[in-house]
Amino acid sequence: MLTKTEALVLRHVKYGDNRMIVDLFTRECGRMSFTATVSRGGRGSVRRQMLCPLSLIEAECDISKRTRLQKLRAVRLSTPLPALSTDPRKLSIGMFVAEFLCHALRDEQQGGRLFDYISDCLQWLDSREEGFANFHLVFLMRLSRFLGFFPNLDGYVRGCCFDLRSGCFCTTAPLHRDVLLPQEAALIGLMMRMNFSTMHLFRMSRTERNRMVEVIIQYYRIHIPEFPELRSLDVLRELFR
Repeated sequence: MLTKTEALVLRHVKYGDNRMIVDLFTRECGRMSFTATVSRGGRGSVRRQMLCPLSLIEAECDISKRTRLQKLRAVRLSTPLPALSTDPRKLSIGMFVAEFLCHALRDEQQGGRLFDYISDCLQWLDSREEGFANFHLVFLMRLSRFLGFFPNLDGYVRGCCFDLRSGCFCTTAPLHRDVLLPQEAALIGLMMRMNFSTMHLFRMSRTERNRMVEVIIQYYRIHIPEFPELRSLDVLRELFR
């Protein structure tokens, strides 16, 4: 069935001389994999430069329930995000976000509100000149709401621990190791109060910010099976001294 849909490029892999396998997160059908014949010139219906990770595109494709690899027929850039490929800080954040989404978004998830959330966040980051050092913290924690394991922030009192498995605060530490002790548990509540409008008001050192990234990844790894190590994390750790 011929389908037109908005889509986010997650990644692509070369497949022969002029073909690619492209993973897209689409508004209409969620995450899907496509084969595409890529033009070497500037006039083809699918051009390589439009398939960079985190590109927001309009895709024309053949979709069949009988096959796992769909066919991508034509691509048009829908929302340019120039700063994500030219600003070194945003480029590093974008690399991390793209790799993270590749593992966090699964085939069974649908687009709709989740697609809108990701698209709106990327456009915000692209347009912002300063004050985006905490972007990835806000983005990842709020993403968990769409994936079904948003932390329960009720019941916090000073001295609580935070159980990463159950996603809630507790007055006594559980027996397993996946727990934040009171000092770091307090940072969870702080972090969840941040949004894109206010996050520049929350001052964090690079050490604190990197620790929070590690905690978030640990949290996702508990709730998403086989969530791997992220290669882009080392680059992200060096940002915003």
